[in-house]
Amino acid sequence: MAYTIEMANQAAQVLVARRRHGMAGDVLPPACRPQTLEAALQVQAAVTDLLAAETGDGVCGWKCGLPSPDKVVVAPIYGHSLQHHEPCLVWATQSQVKIEPELAFLMGRDLPPCGRAYTPQDIDAAIASTHLALELIHDRYAADAGAQFADRLADGLVNQGLWLGPAIPSEQGAQAHQIDIRMDVDDCLGDVVKGVHPAAQPRDPLYWLVNHLCERGLTLKAGQVVITGSYAGAPWVPVDKSVQVHFMGLGVVSTRFVARGA
Repeated sequence: MAYTIEMANQAAQVLVARRRHGMAGDVLPPACRPQTLEAALQVQAAVTDLLAAETGDGVCGWKCGLPSPDKVVVAPIYGHSLQHHEPCLVWATQSQVKIEPELAFLMGRDLPPCGRAYTPQDIDAAIASTHLALELIHDRYAADAGAQFADRLADGLVNQGLWLGPAIPSEQGAQAHQIDIRMDVDDCLGDVVKGVHPAAQPRDPLYWLVNHLCERGLTLKAGQVVITGSYAGAPWVPVDKSVQVHFMGLGVVSTRFVARGA
């Protein structure tokens, strides 16, 4: 049976409610649960439309990774969840939150569908700046829900937002396949993690994303940011403490996480 707009809208209502209240729950009801990647992307689009209709919130960026034969790694990041002033508000779990140390590419001009594939050179020229960033993670499915990849894709791949840090030299960001990461909490120095980007180069998923969006009739817009993969997995850090994430040789992201509703 084809996955319909009505099914996607029903799924979006459940997932938007979970986003709004920081809840986790079961997989979606069988009547609207997506079973394919295409159905999951339909739900993503329905979530975007519903958020825009209810709150005026729009897409301020994207998370992405290189696709594989059975997975497509792409999800919108919404305007209300992009933060860069302390404190950083998060949905927390047992006074902790998961973060992913990443690079963020801020776009300087639109890249709309144009009847041809954009080249890496086209896309490089559209990047305004490169930033250190922390993806903010929150799972809207319960740990025992049995969520599959299509479920998570429909719900934005556990993204709850993005902390945008300082700019770094663009050329360094383009070549940063390896970045050692150290996370300090208050006055306690963390261990150094040998960070490796999941793609060959951190811009490679961005090149894929631009043409993926164009194929779906979408535009990567000026002012939107794109993150392309974590250098250090998704470690837990505490709320209500000073956290410093050192991207060794590039800079530091410093903030304090505060639980929403606390």
